[in-house]
Amino acid sequence: MDYYIVFLLILPFLWASIHVFTSNLASRKSGLPTLPPGPYPIPIIGNIFKLGNLPHQAVAKLSKTYGPLMTLKLGSITTIVISSPNIAKEALQKNDQAFSSRTVPNMAQIFDHHKVSMGWMPTNSHWRNLRKACVTEIFALQRLEATQALRQTKVQELLDYINQSCKSGAPINVGQVVLTTALNAISNTFVSIDLAQYGSNLSHEFQHLVYCLAQEAGKPNLADFFPALSLVDPQGIRKRTRIYFAKLFGIFDGIINERVQLRASSKGPKASNDVLDSLLTLNEEDSSKISLRDIKHLILDLFIAGIDTTSSTVEWAMALLLHNPEKMVKAQDELEEVLGNNGKVQESDISKFHYLQAIVKETFRLHPPAPFLVPRKAVTDVEICGFIVPKNAQILINVWAMGRDLSIWPNPNIFMPERFLENGIEFKGQDFELIPFGAGRRICPGLPLANRMVHLMLASLVHNFAWKLPDEMKPEDMDMEEVFGLTLHKAEPLRAIPILSL
Repeated sequence: MDYYIVFLLILPFLWASIHVFTSNLASRKSGLPTLPPGPYPIPIIGNIFKLGNLPHQAVAKLSKTYGPLMTLKLGSITTIVISSPNIAKEALQKNDQAFSSRTVPNMAQIFDHHKVSMGWMPTNSHWRNLRKACVTEIFALQRLEATQALRQTKVQELLDYINQSCKSGAPINVGQVVLTTALNAISNTFVSIDLAQYGSNLSHEFQHLVYCLAQEAGKPNLADFFPALSLVDPQGIRKRTRIYFAKLFGIFDGIINERVQLRASSKGPKASNDVLDSLLTLNEEDSSKISLRDIKHLILDLFIAGIDTTSSTVEWAMALLLHNPEKMVKAQDELEEVLGNNGKVQESDISKFHYLQAIVKETFRLHPPAPFLVPRKAVTDVEICGFIVPKNAQILINVWAMGRDLSIWPNPNIFMPERFLENGIEFKGQDFELIPFGAGRRICPGLPLANRMVHLMLASLVHNFAWKLPDEMKPEDMDMEEVFGLTLHKAEPLRAIPILSL
């Protein structure tokens, strides 16, 4: 009886494998475009076992064999991997509309998040309303200029905390303190409150929640490869995500409800002049365009995306500088030349920090926050480079592989910011050699804020302190390995000893 049940479960997957094989064979015989090349898939399983613990690196190696446009079968999901700037440009610029949908992971469907999340929903009218709200009410130049002093205050609090730490001579967790700063800068911009204190349990809890959600979102999930397993949740990803979502939504519900009541009260102030107030005003003007539910899920998206990617990028940049001390010295010399010994870093100074900007670009090249970006989905059949990308195929843009491509970057595995002083490449979606925030209509809307925060925090850390590794560790002994997730983290958190600059 047990064998009969197993046979019934396997039968549809076997039929699907045979169907794909015969379809490709017929296409070859007829001369019609076929799928891009790729490793031969094991029946039912496909190429899942080839992903390993670091899928972005494993897939990059496969692309060297099968080419920059490659097909993988991940269970029942046909996945097209793009590892070339030219092909990425064709996909995200020329065919942007056809590839504008998302492959929604099982974990994103908790609390129907995918139906109201700007990150996961299709590019329909509701998505455009949310996108417009982000562009005009959150990340517009006027808004960023108005909140500049707020970010400056939060970075000064970071410097004050590190200054106190200098007295003990003990190492600090760089990623942790940077995350606390990013969290408070974003929470004050959005809801006018600090959500953490340095070294507090709440800060650690938020880091844990955000980190875990990023890990679950990026983790290969059998329920994604075989949708029939979604109710079973064999790896427990859906169960854990529900817990993380519930905790975060509980915090955001409390903040939103308190603000709504305050605005309704004749005694309370009518506006805090923050993002939440702007969104609530939009809700009052036309709740059909943006509801309270939309606001809650949008804030969740912005917190997760903004905090995790910003803090991980600054941590990677600091790790790369400590790993390459001569680059740290060059950065410190530039900052001293522009600011003087006692000058404070201001956002208005960022354009003068040419070498520091090159360091950030080089960090994005070597360790992009989202190594595959956020997966897209083809809404129709599309022909690219003589091959067919079939409708409903998952599209992965391996920006990590593009950043390590020898044909694009000389000495691609070496940290060499100087390369960006010469080539003029930017990361704002026009130069496809470097697209850590994506490109096209689904480019990350938070890019303008992330750009300011990363440069401001990194410049402040480098300018105000000298740094050394703990336990007499040498730079060459540092652990520079990665941990894969929706955001690419250091496997070993960076710990370093700050020394107050004289």
